[in-house]
Amino acid sequence: MKLNKIRTYSDKLLENKKFREDFEREYRNLVISEKIAELRHKARLTQEQLAKKVHTTKSAISRYENSDYTGYSLTLLQKIADACGADLRVSFVLKK
Repeated sequence: MKLNKIRTYSDKLLENKKFREDFEREYRNLVISEKIAELRHKARLTQEQLAKKVHTTKSAISRYENSDYTGYSLTLLQKIADACGADLRVSFVLKK
């Protein structure tokens, strides 16, 4: 028995290459910002406490936890991971 996939409006939008690339970029930013916030919470640190550990400001930490932020560097992410007692892992995944 063949099942028919129900197509949604978002499925149609994602067929557009530019839209899909923009969506994926925004999604990556959202994931990074959420992971930073989750890591900080698991380490039981406030934004201010994390800021002190990575030698920055509370407003900078707030910015890093915002999905609109795009200026992440590996150095920054490593400092955050170290301050929260975590390992940073980076992987490359081939595009489909």
